[in-house]
Amino acid sequence: MNRIAVRSVVGGLLGGRNCNRYISTAVAVRPLDGAEFLNRRNGDVLGGFYWRRMMSTVPQSAETASLGEKEQKESQSSVSDDSKKGSDSVVVSNYWGIQRPKITREDGSEWPWNCFMPWETYKSDLSIDLSKHHVPKTFLDRVAYRTVKLLRIPTDVFFQRRYGCRAMMLETVAAVPGMVGGMLLHLRSLRKFQQSGGWIKALLEEAENERMHLMTMVELVKPVWYERLLVLAVQGVFFNAFFVLYVLSPKLAHRVVGYLEEEAIHSYTEYLKDIDSGKIENVPAPAIAIDYWRLPKDSTLKDVITVIRADEAHHRDVNHFASDIHFQGKELREAPAPLGYH
Repeated sequence: MNRIAVRSVVGGLLGGRNCNRYISTAVAVRPLDGAEFLNRRNGDVLGGFYWRRMMSTVPQSAETASLGEKEQKESQSSVSDDSKKGSDSVVVSNYWGIQRPKITREDGSEWPWNCFMPWETYKSDLSIDLSKHHVPKTFLDRVAYRTVKLLRIPTDVFFQRRYGCRAMMLETVAAVPGMVGGMLLHLRSLRKFQQSGGWIKALLEEAENERMHLMTMVELVKPVWYERLLVLAVQGVFFNAFFVLYVLSPKLAHRVVGYLEEEAIHSYTEYLKDIDSGKIENVPAPAIAIDYWRLPKDSTLKDVITVIRADEAHHRDVNHFASDIHFQGKELREAPAPLGYH
């Protein structure tokens, strides 16, 4: 094939004609190996050489340089992508302008949690009266009280004195009512173009607080597979049942939650008794609990259960208060919501 090209050039020079008329605008760049030769069947392979068509007015050296730069950038990009995939950190594009600010503790160390921020933490009020009990007076009160007592029977049979597992199960249930109540009040506010008096936020705060109880208990108690299945079943049944109950009778729903919180106080009190007696080891408090409740660094399990029990007492008061508002024939928005009541 090279002989053909030479003959064309020589013939054009001898004949005094423009050699560009007979020379192809393709330039031989490099010989191909067997695999490339078989793969290229589009007419650009001739005589074992790869012919690059000169479709641009850019000089060959500049075009070759640009191709090299492009290949180098692609190589660097692929290496960068691979390193990102292999990294444990989450790579998020700043295209949306959403960036987490640098948050530190009081001692200047970096804040380690994404699930809550320092301004959402608090010191629990341990002076609250734990012995308060709402005596059933009306028919609905007695229905709520007996319902909670009946629900306690299977819990006692299944968990007995395994209070760590009992607390874990209790928190998966206790975090539901606040979310359901806040959601329904939110929808009611949208339908009727009315403010909620702060009760939407108050109930969602309760749900979030109960969820943080669960996140803490999970650090202490590792649920086994059948306990996880039980959580799924109980949550599915309880969420739908409480949703219907709240739609039909909010005053009964809040009263039920008030009595549930009273049972939670009792369970955590028994938990503390087993810790004091040595039946349950008083292990160091999880880091998430220390930061959430602003506990001392040397806090223990007993300190964590104490602040959780105080939280349950506050939830007891909030729900009995909400039920009393409904029993007086008023709406929650007519009474100030206990925001930040911990």
